[in-house]
Formats: sequence, structure tokens, C-alpha cells
Amino acid sequence: MSAARKNLLEGVATFVAGLVLWLFTGGVEVPVFTLTKVGVVMMSVGGVLVATGLYQAARSSPGAGRR
Repeated sequence: MSAARKNLLEGVATFVAGLVLWLFTGGVEVPVFTLTKVGVVMMSVGGVLVATGLYQAARSSPGAGRR
């Protein structure tokens, strides 16, 4: 598995897990932090991973940026 595909897959999985936390844990009380904020952070990290994977895929495709 290439690094680009791995980053895309991890990013999507992280984003979806964060979205689930953000949407469905509003009433859950945890002593140290709120799970909705953890969900937002996970969605942000997932978005960065997806962007990194897309960048890596674009850079590794043959002829990318060449004329």
C-alpha cells in the first residue's frame, strides 16, 4: 500500500470517527474533556491526513505537472 493511499484511508477513518463523536456524544460527561471537542479535533486531523494523501497522490502520479 502506498503512502498516499494509507494517508487517505487513515484520514477518512479518523474524520468519520470524529464526526460520530461530534454528532452523538453531546450528552456524555467525561471529567477531563468533552467528547464533542475531541470529535472536532479528530475531524481536523483527518482532514489534514486526507489533504496529505491527495497531495502525495498528485505528486506521485506519472507526468504530474509536466508538459
